[in-house]
Amino acid sequence: QVQLVESGGGLVQAGGSLRLSCAASGRTFRDYVVGWFRQAPGKERDFLAAVRWNDGTTLYGNSVKGRFTISRDNAKNTVYLQMNILKPEDTAVYYCAADTSSLVTALPYVYDYWGQGTQVTVSS
Repeated sequence: QVQLVESGGGLVQAGGSLRLSCAASGRTFRDYVVGWFRQAPGKERDFLAAVRWNDGTTLYGNSVKGRFTISRDNAKNTVYLQMNILKPEDTAVYYCAADTSSLVTALPYVYDYWGQGTQVTVSS
């Protein structure tokens, strides 16, 4: 079993950048897919990006393609989400999740483990 901890959220002005981190404990991310999602109040969970740890295959959601970049650091057993040109509509709780099936997917129900989330607030 793996525990996920997100960090890096906060308050930023529109047009700014943040980098979120997702660290694993209990085991490494090897053989997993790690994804990032977000959820704003009253809205469904929105897929942002995912990366397959073993080969670096990535998938991006249409809403963030070109602005957000997912990456991984093998030595630190951490996945990052670099978020640029942030907009007020990016305000949400951001979650990382791990999928043990190795399927790079945008479907939340495929992911087996979830972090507690980190708040991102973008002011106009």
